[in-house]
Amino acid sequence: MLIFRGSDVYQPGGSPEAILALKQKLIDWVIALSEKGVHVASEPLEPIGRQVNGSKKTIIDSPFGQALEIIGGSTIIQAKDIDEAIEIAKGCPILESNANIEIRPLQIN
Repeated sequence: MLIFRGSDVYQPGGSPEAILALKQKLIDWVIALSEKGVHVASEPLEPIGRQVNGSKKTIIDSPFGQALEIIGGSTIIQAKDIDEAIEIAKGCPILESNANIEIRPLQIN
C-alpha cells in the first residue's frame, strides 16, 4: 500500500489550478499503473473527519495532525516485494510537490 502524506499543493492557500494539475497527473499515473496490471485500488480522503485519542477517548474535531503528516489518500498496488513497490512509488507525481509516500505491505491472512 502506498500512503500519500503531505504536499505543498494541498496546504492551506494552495491554488485551485495547482491542485487540479496535480490531480490530473495522479490520474494519469494511476491509469499507467492499471495498464501495467499493478494497480489494485486508489482512494482519496475527504478533508473532514475527527480523531478519538487515548484511553480518555478525547475527541479532536479534525482528521489532521501536523501539516506534513496529513494523509491525503492511498493506493494499493501489486508488487513482488517492497523494493519493487518503492520503485513504483518513485514514479508518483505527488513527490514533485514535496509529499511523502509511505510504503507498507498489507498483512494478508
